[in-house]
This record gives sequence, C-alpha cells and structure tokens, in this order.
Amino acid sequence: MTRILPALLALLLVATGPALAITSPDEMLKDPALEARARALGKELRCLVCQNQSIDDSNADLARDLRRLVRERILAGDSDQQVLDFLTQRYGDFVLLKPPVKPVTWLLWFGPPAVLLLGAGLAVAFFRGRAGPSAEPELDPAERERLQRLLAENGGTGQP
Repeated sequence: MTRILPALLALLLVATGPALAITSPDEMLKDPALEARARALGKELRCLVCQNQSIDDSNADLARDLRRLVRERILAGDSDQQVLDFLTQRYGDFVLLKPPVKPVTWLLWFGPPAVLLLGAGLAVAFFRGRAGPSAEPELDPAERERLQRLLAENGGTGQP
C-alpha cells in the first residue's frame, strides 16, 4: 500500500498538468462564449516548443504568447478560420495539430506509413532469406550410382 500511494500521487500530478496550463486570469476572456472559442482554437494549434501538445495544454512561454494572440484576434473580431489562417501564415502548417493534406504536407501525412511499410518489407525480405537450410536435392540415378561406386571403392567409410 505504501508503494501504491506515491505512484498514484505522481499519476495524479501528471494527469492534471495540462489542466493548469492557463493559470493567469489575464489570459482568460471575460465573455464565456469567446473564452470557449479561444479554448477550442487552442486545442487545434500545436505548441511549437513541445510539438506534441496543443497550446491549450502547454506551459511553454511561446504557447502562452500564442494563447494571448488567439484571444487578441478573437477580440478584434476575427472568425475562427481567420485566426487559424493568420497563425498558419505566420508559422506555417506545422502550427496546426491536423495540417491539411496538400503537396507541401505529404511528408507529414504519408511519411510515417511509408517508413512503416518499408520496414515491414525489409523485415519480411530479411527473414525469408534466413529460412534455414534447404533440403538437399535428390540425386538422379547416374549420380546415385557414382556415389555408390565411390563408397564401395573406399570401403564404405567415405574416407579417401
């Protein structure tokens, strides 16, 4: 029991970390509807420092700046798409957690499956090449007769 308690406490701290990302009141908008829009947009945008977290979940300074920028654009009257377009123009498609499928982002979308398929193909080829010793081919009657003659000449021992 004494070992489980610290593990549960550590798990609780890790699980609540993203919930504490927006801590300062100056980041939050007073209008709940606008704040909900900002939070929804924050979940669609990648933290450029953490890279696998949204700006809404990240504690990085850049994520905080991006959250403020999103809220400024919302207060300025931009639509959600205008905010996303502004940030994409400024930071590229990488800022989106789900970048659009277009020739510039094909590597992001199709690179990992291609590498996975290539690795699987190489593994199959490697293990097929190591299939083990193959059975010896059958001797035709002439080869069998010659073998019998050679064995008889050497006394059947196979030694010269």
